[in-house]
Amino acid sequence: MVDYHAANNQSSAGGVQTYMEQENDWDRDLLLDPAWEKQQRKTFTAWCNSHLRKAGTQIENIEEDFRDGLKLMLLLEVISGERLPKPERGKMRVHKINNVNKALDFIASKGVKLVSIGAEEIVDGNAKMTLGMIWTIILRFAIQDISVEETSAKEGLLLWCQRKTAPYKNVNVQNFHISWKDGLAFNALIHRHRPDLIDYDSLRKDDPVTNLNNAFEVAEKHLDIPKMLDAEDIVNTARPDEKAIMTYVSSFYHAFSGAQKAETAANRICKVLAVNQENEQMMEDYEKLASELLEWIRRTIPWLENRTQEKTVQDMQAKQEDFRDYRCVHKPPKVQEKCQLEISFNTLQTKLRLSNRPAFMPSEGRMVSDINGAWHTLEGAEKGYEEWILSEIRRLERLEHLAEKFHQKAAIHESWTDGKEAMLTQKDYETSTLSEVKALLRKHEAFESDLAAHQDRVEQIAAIAQELNELDYYDSASVNARCQKICDQWDVLGALTQSRKESLERTEKQLESIDELYLEYAKRAAPFNNWMEGAMEDLQDMFIVHNIEEIQGLITAHEQFKSTLAEANKEREAIQAIQAEVQKIAQSNGIKLSGANPYTTITPESIDNKWEKAMDMVPLRDNALQDELNKQNSNDTLRAKFATQANTVGAYIQAKMEEIGRISIEMNGTLEDQLTNLREYQKTIMSYMPEINTLEGYHQLIQEALIFDNQYTSYTMEHLRVGWEQLLTTIARTINEVENQILTRDAKGISQEQLQEYRASFNHFDKDHSGALMAEEFKACLISLGYDVENDKQGDSEFSRIMGIVDPNGSGAVTFQAFIDFMSRETTDTDTADQVIASFKILAADKNFITADELRRELPPDQAEYCIARMAPYTGPDAIPGALDYMSFSTALYGESDL
Repeated sequence: MVDYHAANNQSSAGGVQTYMEQENDWDRDLLLDPAWEKQQRKTFTAWCNSHLRKAGTQIENIEEDFRDGLKLMLLLEVISGERLPKPERGKMRVHKINNVNKALDFIASKGVKLVSIGAEEIVDGNAKMTLGMIWTIILRFAIQDISVEETSAKEGLLLWCQRKTAPYKNVNVQNFHISWKDGLAFNALIHRHRPDLIDYDSLRKDDPVTNLNNAFEVAEKHLDIPKMLDAEDIVNTARPDEKAIMTYVSSFYHAFSGAQKAETAANRICKVLAVNQENEQMMEDYEKLASELLEWIRRTIPWLENRTQEKTVQDMQAKQEDFRDYRCVHKPPKVQEKCQLEISFNTLQTKLRLSNRPAFMPSEGRMVSDINGAWHTLEGAEKGYEEWILSEIRRLERLEHLAEKFHQKAAIHESWTDGKEAMLTQKDYETSTLSEVKALLRKHEAFESDLAAHQDRVEQIAAIAQELNELDYYDSASVNARCQKICDQWDVLGALTQSRKESLERTEKQLESIDELYLEYAKRAAPFNNWMEGAMEDLQDMFIVHNIEEIQGLITAHEQFKSTLAEANKEREAIQAIQAEVQKIAQSNGIKLSGANPYTTITPESIDNKWEKAMDMVPLRDNALQDELNKQNSNDTLRAKFATQANTVGAYIQAKMEEIGRISIEMNGTLEDQLTNLREYQKTIMSYMPEINTLEGYHQLIQEALIFDNQYTSYTMEHLRVGWEQLLTTIARTINEVENQILTRDAKGISQEQLQEYRASFNHFDKDHSGALMAEEFKACLISLGYDVENDKQGDSEFSRIMGIVDPNGSGAVTFQAFIDFMSRETTDTDTADQVIASFKILAADKNFITADELRRELPPDQAEYCIARMAPYTGPDAIPGALDYMSFSTALYGESDL
């Protein structure tokens, strides 16, 4: 049924009053037409009963049942929602007149002028006066409040009917009599609002009775509009009664106007809920992506911080390959995810501001700053890990070189000491002749000289073992054991040498004969033999260099060594000449040599053999040094290639970073043009990616060649990677800023000229082109825009309030996006919690609560269930089972309380 209370508390005025005065001056003779009077009786009786039913009563005869004034007063109370004076219960005529007068006085208090209608005529059952009075009541309480485009009452109702039935064939509403005879207009009104109730295409204009009955039955069954006329009464009358038709049609207007309000309210709620659902989905997506990215960082950092040492260079190079795979394959998608996460966060915050919602606060530890902090830690771990890998490779190379050198020198020393203990412990001098003893003594002296010459090698072996221990060589135990054995043996040899020397010196006094030539041979052969052994050791010595200068130093030293070979060969020939002289003297004097030189074990044959071996090693050393020189020249070329490409890429990145800084400040044209230009600019930047990949290829070749320095450039691959990622991120952020400005403009209705004016004001005060205004710069900008924030108490208070809006985190800087949000908030309006509460109140039929059934009836299924799941139970004094609190839910949507 229709609720008239809201409209009936206002007095009629203007056009409505004029119309009612014209209607009150009716021609009473018209009521003498039996057909019209019959129609009015039926219509007015049904209309009255539709309201009296609310009070549990009804009338049968319209002129008889209102004579005592009781039901007339009750009718006015029901349709007005107000209390009338207490009626008189007496049955005398005076009591009835008084009751009717109270009703007529109430009608007159509503601004209705009653012409020629008196209480006595109503009490006497005057049908004409009674119908006239009821028509006056219908006009005031059912038709007067109808308003369509500044027309009211009859004209407004007629315009409403014309608008609603305009699309329908065979319907042309021009009045409230003839236009309704065929019944199509009634069916069109119902079909326009409830197409599920009427099959309009099946109706025929030449069957008015069927059409009218169909419309009246559907209205009574589904729209709670009582049947006020019979189809035959309308069809069989040349001109149906206008007042009866108007009364009937007004019931349709009020029935459908309530549904229209509910639809409007439901649409508003759907809009608000759709925004909220979209924002919640974006929040969930942000939380999920942030959690996954942080989890990936959490898992990756321990791997990068792992410093477990490997035993070989190959094992460390495998780790280096894994790290390169991580850099080129696994990390780039995470860089994209991080950038997308920041863009999604900014877009969500913009949407929340535009829809007047509180800012999104991610769960603890998932703020953009937290992610940036974790990312910074990750990059620090990356840098440390890469540096550690390179240092480990250098350490292991050094260890392998030292270990091989240790074992080589140890093998040479062990070969030299083999049999020395047995030699030093023998007692051969006890049975030798004087010459033999002297020979043994000289031999022993030569051995001591040889022993002293080997002291350096023992010290070198010990030093190498010490360095291997300091560098944490994995097989230090075996090295230490071998070194200790050599040192212990060396101590034993020293003690035995001293003991044998003392024994020989005791017998030297008895043995005087000595062959000077043998002695001279021995003395000259021993150092020469040591020199050859040292030269051979040096020629076989392994080397490791990292640049051209180092290998050229080795080549220079080798050339200097070769320059001494001629002098060494003269010494060899001189030694061999001594041996030849011995043979000559022996032959000349017929001396039979007993055997080898008693003073040395170095034979001329051994000297010649070692000399030939040394000479064979010289060209091999030449080739090895030349190969290393070629390798270093190749490495130097690789350095130059990398440096050339790195210098080009570095300059490109620097130029583009400065260029995007200028573009973000100096952009002109519409925001869509700016966005298009920025995206084209982004494509231009991405087209440079092959140059980055080329540089990565050079970098990989450099690492594979174990090149650790580059004097041709100050750029490192890590520096350029960070610069490239920063360039891509800056472009993405600038594009996102323009997209958010478009969102702000479209949502707030800000013109392009306003945005340009805001950008010009912002750039004017952004002196350092940093993209943000400091507090004093922002205050100067506000003053230039007309805000009263001068340095007084009131101005400071206003400025503090504004800073709290544009800089909620208290960073002291205002970004352009925050500035735009503030200016748009100052000049536009958005949905509010009060508006949403008012919309829910309409759906709840003015109740302070709403039920689940009402929500499911008025809202789409998903949004109805969304509300039901989040609304708290209503606990007010008027609560019923299943009542839901839509007020606290609405305020929670705008951040004024928690759901």
